[in-house]
Amino acid sequence: MTLGISILTLALAAALEAGGDAVIRLGLHQSQAYRRAMLFVGGAAILFAYGWTVNRPPWDFGRLLGLYVVFFFVIAQLISYLVFHQKPSPAVIAGGILISSGGIVISAFQ
Repeated sequence: MTLGISILTLALAAALEAGGDAVIRLGLHQSQAYRRAMLFVGGAAILFAYGWTVNRPPWDFGRLLGLYVVFFFVIAQLISYLVFHQKPSPAVIAGGILISSGGIVISAFQ
């Protein structure tokens, strides 16, 4: 698997994980039982797709984990802002800079 495909796969996996978590969260706050159940089933399916996507390729996941954490953080913050209308605090932004820096160091120098 080429590095470019690995990076795209990690980005997809991060989007599936953060997206599945968001769908579950939407279900938790749904008052209608039918909609809640559908969101839970959908969220579970998305999280299964994440698990399959991240574990299927024969890669050195430890080496790529730094990039995965960066993708997950960025995508989770985008979902939080766009779906739940939660603006990141200065502390979250500062932590995100540290997460991103650490992810780059792990991926580039391992």
